[in-house]
Amino acid sequence: MFRFEEPAYLYLLLLIPLLVLFYLYSNYKKRKALQTFGDPELMSQLMPNVSKYRPDTKYCIMLCVIGLFSVLLARPQFGTKAENVKRNGVEIIIALDISNSMYARDVKPSRLERAKMLVSQLVDQLDNDKVGFIVFAGDAFTQLPITSDFVSAKMFLDNISPALIQRQGTAIGTAVDMATHSFTPQKGIGRAIILITDGENHEPGAEDAVKEARKKGIEVCVLGVGMPDGGPIPLLGRSDFLRDGQGNVVVTRLDENMCRQLAQLGKGIYVRVDNTDVAQKAIDSEIDKMAKADINSKVFSEYNEQFQAIAWLILLLLVADLLILEYKNPMFKNIRLFSNKLIKR
Repeated sequence: MFRFEEPAYLYLLLLIPLLVLFYLYSNYKKRKALQTFGDPELMSQLMPNVSKYRPDTKYCIMLCVIGLFSVLLARPQFGTKAENVKRNGVEIIIALDISNSMYARDVKPSRLERAKMLVSQLVDQLDNDKVGFIVFAGDAFTQLPITSDFVSAKMFLDNISPALIQRQGTAIGTAVDMATHSFTPQKGIGRAIILITDGENHEPGAEDAVKEARKKGIEVCVLGVGMPDGGPIPLLGRSDFLRDGQGNVVVTRLDENMCRQLAQLGKGIYVRVDNTDVAQKAIDSEIDKMAKADINSKVFSEYNEQFQAIAWLILLLLVADLLILEYKNPMFKNIRLFSNKLIKR
């Protein structure tokens, strides 16, 4: 397994395109300045020792050095020893509603962002457990297969937005069915689906999917995001709200009755997600009550640093940069003239 111990240093690579643009611009200004003195071809004849390509070569070498140096600072490593480790935990699939109604701001900063904050805090509380993400609107798909890699889980969580699914709707049944089939085949372990939605179910099959999950011993908990009074749905990039065919502002409301019904069928809890931490405490407590068993996870216990090869390559490039002169070397010119004379003879 390959990884970077300090991946934040890879952001230094963003300097490279900026430096390229700066170099191109400076060359453009230099050519403009030379044209004010005379014809470029005449100027090149007056400066026969000036190389046209060597400055570009030297600059490219320095860009490579900067890029490699950022990779070196990030500390590339290869995993060398994999071990199967038994951990005592549970498996959780989070099914997150990302329909446009989740843009509503009756919960601050918005329904979706509040839900993502809750999930992030939930992942922080997990230890020897496994977690996976399913997102849904009119369709559903697996955003993150079930894993014990919580760092990756939070990265995937950050990238969740309604733009991931074009078809609008709230396909709760499809999401729950997909979550039901996303757990590992290991037996004797506590499993739960945490359904996070505003409850505006526009698709059939939600109740049947929850019943099927419960038959397989999976607990279904429902977190209802929003307020019963609801709120308008902001339109991104515009200071307006979603309107119906008659021009009236659409108000989206949390359907708590439907959420409670699904939670009862799934033998789980229902909690409203508002601007307090009540939902966070409730779901954390529910997970702690679940039966826990040994989960087999493959982890890398040893990593070898790979920076040495990069350091040598940087050193070689710096030496090459020192050896390449910006001006033509007269010695090479004399050698070329001598060779031409020999050929003529």
